[in-house]
Amino acid sequence: MNRSLLREQVFKLLFRVEFNPMEEMPEQEELFTSTSDDDFSKQDADYIREKYEKIAEKLDDIDKAINEKTKGWDTERMAKVELTIIRLAVYEIKHDESVPTGVAINEAVELAKKFGQDGSPAFVNGVLAKFAE
Repeated sequence: MNRSLLREQVFKLLFRVEFNPMEEMPEQEELFTSTSDDDFSKQDADYIREKYEKIAEKLDDIDKAINEKTKGWDTERMAKVELTIIRLAVYEIKHDESVPTGVAINEAVELAKKFGQDGSPAFVNGVLAKFAE
């Protein structure tokens, strides 16, 4: 699976945080990688799980950073799809040195085009541009 597809799977798993208590997320991880319509190799499943767990452990810091950068939009007001995409990208920008900032933003905009609504790509790009400054 290429990096874009792996990132999409991480997004899908991270999205479950919005609907499940954190205590249930280990079970959700297992369900996600074992019952998904997408075929994962063991290596892909491990990558998805590891990246999700790294993001989840920094979620409070990521949300704090988002709330500091956005004026008039805090994480409580954002749509769940856009928030999840932004969380993933902010993690990559701030904590994953293997992903250049421009790539993280571009990939986030592509996810917003695929999973968001009409204004989602512009909104995601606008928020993430504040992290590129």
